[in-house]
Amino acid sequence: MTAQLEAVVRDAVEHVFPLPHIPEAVSVVRRRARTVLADWKLAPDLAEDALVVISEMITNAVVHALPPAVLRLSLVADGSNAVRVEVTDAGPAAADGPSVVVPCAGEHGRGLGIITALAAECGTRVHAGGTTRWADLLAA
Repeated sequence: MTAQLEAVVRDAVEHVFPLPHIPEAVSVVRRRARTVLADWKLAPDLAEDALVVISEMITNAVVHALPPAVLRLSLVADGSNAVRVEVTDAGPAAADGPSVVVPCAGEHGRGLGIITALAAECGTRVHAGGTTRWADLLAA
């Protein structure tokens, strides 16, 4: 992310959503996020792309990471209607630990590719509190 956009993100309007560590979290949090994005009056294409990225990131956190997890949405306050989506979790789940059963496994595994395709920039930060995955989406 450019230094200019990073500075603006710090001055963004933010909403934080705790993520229950259950498969139903995706639909519940997605509905709440849809309301926030509508309140921000985003272009319809940007709002839909943001919802897809939100869904993919939440799914990854619930299926592949340890709780707790949190979704943070930020609206860049420079009039560009850029949106940052961040999901922070406690880090990867142990391979031998309990996991969420993923139905129709053949339909999964494309989330990171979808996020990369929709985001202007995206990445991962590993820190003492866990892992944060982020994506910046820009209005067309």
